Amino acid sequence: MRYVFGPMEGVTTSTFRRVHGALFPGCDGYYTPFISPTCDHRFTPRELREVGPERNAGLAVIPQILVKNPEDFLWCAAGLADMGYPEVNLNIGCPSATVTAKGKGAGLLRTPELLDALLEGIFSRSEIPVSVKTRIGYTSPEEFPALLAIYNRYPIHALILHPRTRQEMYAPGTVHPEAWEYALRESRAPLIYNGDLFTPGDAAAFAERYPAQETVMLCRGGAGDPALFRRLKGGPAADREELRLFHDTLFAAYREDLGALNGMRRMKELWHYLISRFEGGERLVKKMARTQDVNEYADIAGTILRELPMRTEA
Repeated sequence: MRYVFGPMEGVTTSTFRRVHGALFPGCDGYYTPFISPTCDHRFTPRELREVGPERNAGLAVIPQILVKNPEDFLWCAAGLADMGYPEVNLNIGCPSATVTAKGKGAGLLRTPELLDALLEGIFSRSEIPVSVKTRIGYTSPEEFPALLAIYNRYPIHALILHPRTRQEMYAPGTVHPEAWEYALRESRAPLIYNGDLFTPGDAAAFAERYPAQETVMLCRGGAGDPALFRRLKGGPAADREELRLFHDTLFAAYREDLGALNGMRRMKELWHYLISRFEGGERLVKKMARTQDVNEYADIAGTILRELPMRTEA
């Protein structure tokens, strides 16, 4: 089975991907956090820092695009193709309120006619393969058959399915396996599963239940356990020293790329997930979230990495 790292805004940046790929091999591909092109049709310096080919050398990377206008998508996809990317991904799954309020991401699931028009505009003219990442509806799983019927009209390179509705966000226990199984029966596009696989045990149980499935996307599990993809290929779990090296290497890379203060902010985003590898870190992570002092941040992170008991699983 192939295991790919899904997009996580503020976490799976180009800096993260380079460090992660070097220290924890095993990931079969990385999807970037979304680019949201505007009508001026220029890549910003921030976007180029994420998708510039030199920033992703040696990694299998698929850029993700967030739009509601086919013209914006086609311009962005063509620019990414010129950079050498063999595929792009269309985001129709982001549940963030700031995204859906603009009619983008999972906001498109509220208006199937606009979703259909967007896909028609894209697939009638795109010269690069396009995959789609989606949820199963906006408010109810009952919306999914009609949505899948729309997807089936187009030559989607791969349909990445997170079997939750937008309203369910990431709430525990809300994945709908029946929707995934419906997609397995009815989807014309190849499927990639995404949702609530956090450990090798989770992945093994999924593979046993769906032995024909070829590709799985993991997101939060990979952020909480940087060695997860290596473990899924039969390698060892990360020990304390490896996690310290990963943290210190990534923090140094962020400081070089973004400066000390912004680098610290990026590391704080990761600690929302990484703390799950340690026992009793809640108080320290709250203290970390409050500090604006880079040295204090480094002291808190060092205490966690040196002293707190490690969990077997994130």
